[in-house]
Amino acid sequence: MSQNNASQYTWAGRFSEPMSDLVKRYTASVDFDQRMWRQDIRGSLAHAKMLARQGIIAAQDLADIERGMKQVWEEIEAGTFEWQLDLEDVHLNIEKRLTALVGDAGKRLHTGRSRNDQVATDIRLWLRDTIDDILVLIRQFQENLLVLAEKEAATPMPGSTHLQVAQPVTFGHHLLAYFEMTQRDKERFADCRKRVSRLPLGAAALAGTTYPIDREFVAKELGFDGVCENSLDAVSDRDFGIEFCAAAALLMTHFSRLSEELVLWMNPRFGFVKIADRFCTGSSIMPQKKNPDVPELARGKTGRVNGSLISMLTLMKGQPLAYNKDNQEDKEPLFDTADTVLDTLRIFADMMGGIEARPDNMRNALTQGFATATDLADYLTKKGLPFRDAHEAVGLAVKRAEELGVDLPQLSLADLQAFSPLVADDVFAVLTVEGSLAARDHIGGTAPNQVRAAIQRARTRL
Repeated sequence: MSQNNASQYTWAGRFSEPMSDLVKRYTASVDFDQRMWRQDIRGSLAHAKMLARQGIIAAQDLADIERGMKQVWEEIEAGTFEWQLDLEDVHLNIEKRLTALVGDAGKRLHTGRSRNDQVATDIRLWLRDTIDDILVLIRQFQENLLVLAEKEAATPMPGSTHLQVAQPVTFGHHLLAYFEMTQRDKERFADCRKRVSRLPLGAAALAGTTYPIDREFVAKELGFDGVCENSLDAVSDRDFGIEFCAAAALLMTHFSRLSEELVLWMNPRFGFVKIADRFCTGSSIMPQKKNPDVPELARGKTGRVNGSLISMLTLMKGQPLAYNKDNQEDKEPLFDTADTVLDTLRIFADMMGGIEARPDNMRNALTQGFATATDLADYLTKKGLPFRDAHEAVGLAVKRAEELGVDLPQLSLADLQAFSPLVADDVFAVLTVEGSLAARDHIGGTAPNQVRAAIQRARTRL
């Protein structure tokens, strides 16, 4: 390898021939990891500050590095920075430009570290920032969800099991189920963040370094909660990335469930909601169509995020300690997952404000499926009939109503008394939708006053 070629690669001294163009493309990560440039510069500046503080490099070297990095930052922000495939990754590209700007000081920046611990630091910094953004967006979604839930706190709709009419609930109560799901999502991301926020820098390639470094100082400079305690684990661990993808997969699963309901509710057979036009598309051939493309696509993107989780798990399952080139494949699944989750949250937060309930259709649906049958069984039980006997009596009453083509409240008192002599005039108050809702007056229940109380509690939990 010529001296010219050798200068192109930080590791070229040992090699006798240049890398082929195909291998360059195959091994390079700069096309996707350049998005971590801010984190790379922050990590490098903290490292340089520590080196100077420890007397490993001169104060003038630190000043030159800080000056050069300021220019590199400005060039990248301005879009004038030239990213080179030959330089493989974000870190080498920045280091090469820094050295061109400040000379030997740029070469001294790499003292006491490796790309292994540097890039591991970059990804943790980037992921920590991403989690913070996700937590903000989940809260925005929840705030808009609560506004809609409060508006519809007393709007009756069919609650379903097996997608069959089960019991009346309020639309507000139904929506609050998604608040609880996303609240757990916030907890998972916040918990994941604790394990992301550990500093690998200082592990060097795998064994640590002979220089008198101060890892705790660097951790404090970068806002980490502590350092990775084992150098081998520090450079090779990707548990935090797997945890992030797992939390993201669950979050997307929750939005996929909500999406499925929105798709069903928008169908004219249900007609429970309208979704703002900005979240829908039309048909190229059928002029009457309004398609819920956003919820449909969210369902599909959930599969994409699930795939990234599997990719990350598969990536790590056979790796011996410590760093292996396989680890480079962690970034694209992480980046794609993060992009998908962030976009989904932004869109759904906005979409909650574009959902309009159609209460008449919801109420009409409650006339089908004998939604208050359980209320009748509870009524008989409170009159002294064992529940299993009450269950049987109501089943016979439902059968009779079905034969007549009516709902339970439309049966006459005589009809109902034929199935149990315990039935009295007060039964009809029990069989109304409002009566059914109001009766479930306990924490977690669907009674409108409980829904409103739950919304107030939810706002204190945001």
